[in-house]
Amino acid sequence: MIILLFFAFLGGIITILSPCILPILPIILSSSVGGGKKRPLGIISGFIISFTFFTLFLTTIVKATGIPADTLRFISVIIIAVFGLGLVIPQIQKLFEKSFSNLQRFVPRGNQNNPGFLSGVLIGISLGLLWTPCVGPILASVISLALIGNVNGSAFLITLAYSIGTAIPMFAILIGGNKILSSNRWLLNNSEKIQRIFGVIMILTAIAISQNWDRKFQTFVLEKFPQYGTGLTSIEDNDLVQNALNQNDMDPQPVLDMNAPLAPEIIPGGEWFGSDPLTIKQLTNQGKVVLVDFWTYTCINCIRTLPYLKTWYDKYKDDGLVIIGVHTPEFEFEKSANNVAKAIADFELKYPIVQDNNYSTWRAYNNHYWPAKYLINKEGKVVYTHFGEGKYDETEKKIQQLLQVDVDINNPEYSVSSQTPETYLGYERMQLLDLRQKIAPNESKNYTLPPALSANTFALNGEWTIKEMHAETSVGSSLEFQYNAKNVYLVMSAESPNIVKVYLDDEFQKDIEVDDNKLYELINLEIPGEHKLRLEFPDGGISVYAFTFG
Repeated sequence: MIILLFFAFLGGIITILSPCILPILPIILSSSVGGGKKRPLGIISGFIISFTFFTLFLTTIVKATGIPADTLRFISVIIIAVFGLGLVIPQIQKLFEKSFSNLQRFVPRGNQNNPGFLSGVLIGISLGLLWTPCVGPILASVISLALIGNVNGSAFLITLAYSIGTAIPMFAILIGGNKILSSNRWLLNNSEKIQRIFGVIMILTAIAISQNWDRKFQTFVLEKFPQYGTGLTSIEDNDLVQNALNQNDMDPQPVLDMNAPLAPEIIPGGEWFGSDPLTIKQLTNQGKVVLVDFWTYTCINCIRTLPYLKTWYDKYKDDGLVIIGVHTPEFEFEKSANNVAKAIADFELKYPIVQDNNYSTWRAYNNHYWPAKYLINKEGKVVYTHFGEGKYDETEKKIQQLLQVDVDINNPEYSVSSQTPETYLGYERMQLLDLRQKIAPNESKNYTLPPALSANTFALNGEWTIKEMHAETSVGSSLEFQYNAKNVYLVMSAESPNIVKVYLDDEFQKDIEVDDNKLYELINLEIPGEHKLRLEFPDGGISVYAFTFG
């Protein structure tokens, strides 16, 4: 446990060097002016409390109250903007100080008569909600526990250690800013102007965060400086940390040991397609090389890998390659054997596939991704892994090495053009909904489109019912999405065939008949770009699950 606390604390300290700190850095710098000497201490205290609490319990709060995480984020943005306004307009700053003075009975005794401490706590709490860190293995394990509501004492202490580590360089920046301002005569003489400038910066930063421009800026920085922050989280990626995670049960899944004598087995119990039940031991005893592919039939990233898998199967099956597709569902309807069988037929997959509805094999491999490939040699050991799309030539070369064959590799060029992330429409994982819209979980509600959408956000119109994993349309309802990509896909289902009307930049494109539970292609352009998608559901009766982009 001490090892985990130490590395979590160290990981928090070095976070100041990562690109993840960029979105809130202007707020930290701006907070160093005004508010008195106690404000930095208040900011750091609020940040530690907020980041620790919301990292561990935000998912539970969202599920229990139905309040979307984006609503809490929006409130934090408003708080930051209001404090920025206080720096610009002295009368508002005085009003704040008077208000916080009335609350001094709630402040620790040493900080009474200094309302700057309490105002700093409020800023810090907002920062803790707004900030998304670049996490390493330790905090990732804590977050995975939080997502399934399995928070324990170890998770709390580790998150607290990480937040304290992060707070130390933040505190140094705040104190340093205060000292520079107080020790320079010119800065002192122009303190009011400087305060107003920082107030404007804070307001602009709040606006940028509300419009998700902070993420765009971070992406821009990483595109221009691709090595910025590379390897910072690798300080936690060592045997000491991994062993400590296992001993403290911080990872709820067994860890795949690449040095283990044998690869994990396919866990019995799921239905097999295209084959009798197989085992890794049985196949490797026959001298086979096995490629285990975790996928699910509505995942666009998985679907884009299927042509490569089909090619490899046809190309190398006679040389001893066996591909086993492990279908681990993301949505409830993907657990249906009939739906999986239909998808296998539609994709023309000939290699063996097994259902993994209980995530048994997924957990045995300590897998976290769709798609994910595990290559097992003739001795039964996992010798190569790849997660996500891409690296097709590299994967095929490894297959050739294990099979001891040498033929031409001519995989088609790999390209993904999307700048808009996968977007879920159920309240459990809903993101990118326009912040002006407030959802009512599990209740029918009428929504109204805002005048305009910012980049990478969507909004609802008409009557909708937002469920945990999907959203249900009604007669005449519609949806608009401002996205940036070449292709747009949407997972939809309907109890009986129904029509979706597709518009691009207000021009009608086509009608799509939803007659099955699957991924539908909405838009297919020659070149990527930013566009407005509008979907109209004239008859309702359709459930929508998740957008993906290409």
